[in-house]
Amino acid sequence: MAVSTTSNFARPDDAFRLIVEAHRGLSDEDSATLDAALVLVLANHIGDIDVLRDAITLAKRGVAHPAAPQS
Repeated sequence: MAVSTTSNFARPDDAFRLIVEAHRGLSDEDSATLDAALVLVLANHIGDIDVLRDAITLAKRGVAHPAAPQS
């Protein structure tokens, strides 16, 4: 199975709004925690390591400057 990059939602704006609203009122730290938890829940739902690997690759393309490892 390949990663789908086209919307699978009948109402994609509603999906986006739901995610944005879930973060409303959260601190930056709590927002990052929510994102991490959501990623893990959805990765488990996908259940395919190759699809997960491809999704990570696609997502990392949007990261302008990954943090340097801390020493």
